[in-house]
Amino acid sequence: MSERAAPFYCPYCGDEDLRPSEQGHGAWECAACSRAFQLKFLGLLSRGLQRADTGGDEQI
Repeated sequence: MSERAAPFYCPYCGDEDLRPSEQGHGAWECAACSRAFQLKFLGLLSRGLQRADTGGDEQI
């Protein structure tokens, strides 16, 4: 079994000083901004994203 991927930076302040939280699976704490957050994989999209001619992402 492989290790789960860890976040590289805090989604709030961008700092890299993250530690696993005791709150449960996928929970992290940022020492820089004192915020806690949780990451969760929701699943795969049934439809992929297709790049439009304008350069933005558009669902098909």
